Amino acid sequence: MGGFFLEEEFFAKTIESEVMDNEEKLRKYVSLLSAANELARLTGPSDEDTLWSSHVMDCASALPFLPYEGRIIDVGTGGGLPGMVWAICRPELHLTLLDSITRKCALVEKIAVAMGLKNVTVICKRSEEYAKEEREKFHVAAARAVCASGILAEYLAPFVRIKGKAIAFKGPKVTEELELVGNKWSALGLSSPRLHPYDLGDIKRFFLIWNKVSQTPKGIPRRTGMAEKFPWYQK
Repeated sequence: MGGFFLEEEFFAKTIESEVMDNEEKLRKYVSLLSAANELARLTGPSDEDTLWSSHVMDCASALPFLPYEGRIIDVGTGGGLPGMVWAICRPELHLTLLDSITRKCALVEKIAVAMGLKNVTVICKRSEEYAKEEREKFHVAAARAVCASGILAEYLAPFVRIKGKAIAFKGPKVTEELELVGNKWSALGLSSPRLHPYDLGDIKRFFLIWNKVSQTPKGIPRRTGMAEKFPWYQK
């Protein structure tokens, strides 16, 4: 039990330190995101206080699980979350921000240029298509997308190199989602996931983290739409 609290305290100090060190740039990102959000719904509420507390701090909570160097892909980036936050806090990382919606990609690209972020690349493609080009090239693949854990794993796993990891931001229903998959994760080349709880204000959240232990089969991901219509774990 003591070890758990020591780890939690270490994580909290790491997050606080990195956010404080980069607060000016993070606040600038929030300002630009708020303005862009008025033009296209990149994320939820547009006010800067909510963007900071509900989005930037949420994304920063994952920093202890990231390397300091390497390639990371943010799948379904929307307004650049979590990728932009990570790119600001960890400048030695290279972030690929992937989304299929053109207007979102254009606005996120504009924000990255305005901030002078040289370690960000924005790609406007479906993840199923881009995974064929950049298969197993990333140290980490991550998503805050709102879909079931098993479905999300099909999108993330093909991008991750062996010994890398996939990270999903999840809410309170994550345990139910994991029960649907059981112990079938090896079919995607993934380990069984680890759950890391954290608090975002009064809300209980979880990081779901898989290690990449073997190559993902060539048929994964399947063509567009198949992951959600016919979940791989229900065969």
